[in-house]
Amino acid sequence: MTGGGFVPRWLAVPAVVGLLFLLVPLTALVARVQWGTLWSDVTSPAALSALGLSLGTGALATAVCAAVGIPLALLIARSPARIAAILRALVTVPLVLPPMVGGVALLYLFGRTGWFAALGLPFTTPAVVLAQVFVALPFLVLAVEGALRSTGVEFERAAASLGASRATILRRVTLPLAAPGVVAGVVLCFARAIGEFGATALFAGNRPGVTQTMPLAIYTAFNGAGVSQGTAVALSLLLLVTAVAVLLLVRGWRPGVGR
Repeated sequence: MTGGGFVPRWLAVPAVVGLLFLLVPLTALVARVQWGTLWSDVTSPAALSALGLSLGTGALATAVCAAVGIPLALLIARSPARIAAILRALVTVPLVLPPMVGGVALLYLFGRTGWFAALGLPFTTPAVVLAQVFVALPFLVLAVEGALRSTGVEFERAAASLGASRATILRRVTLPLAAPGVVAGVVLCFARAIGEFGATALFAGNRPGVTQTMPLAIYTAFNGAGVSQGTAVALSLLLLVTAVAVLLLVRGWRPGVGR
């Protein structure tokens, strides 16, 4: 047996049960796909609208996350241990909060009685982007920060001793060394953004063509409105395929994979 270790064989039973608990529901989903109408379901006007909105807002949210998340990850990775721990804990908060709480928080910040009510953001397409940024940013920050910590600062110090400026060190040393973590963080961030539901539903609403993303279209279909259930299942399959593709891509960028 490769990998070493001395694991009791009886642990295989609960391990297999746990694996089946994760895989069987997904198998049931795939089994309900109407393959004969799959293409027409995915390309229906309502489905294309939800798909286009999800991809567009997800890409924009990912760009925003990269613009602010990579500097934040650098700040955490290069801060003293105590400060880094505090910052890391703050970044992790949206991961453990129910997404609905994030939606409520955004409403109180940008809603009619919020601090930035004049912007008029709730129930608009930009609100979708903000909700996605709130829930997806931690994925990018933690992935990049972990990659930056693992690379250390020795190469940066060597570059500095040779006269390189801070900007040059960042561009030519720090970011290239952390590239696998950056790519993994961006991909995970995008996947989380297009799959966001709770904060989007509360803060942006569920207006077809304006704020109805794929998860909201799926939810609406199973409540008897919006797209058909066949389309909802097809969109669910599309999200599942996207998630698998994301995992494969992230795994491919991990250092040492396949060795």
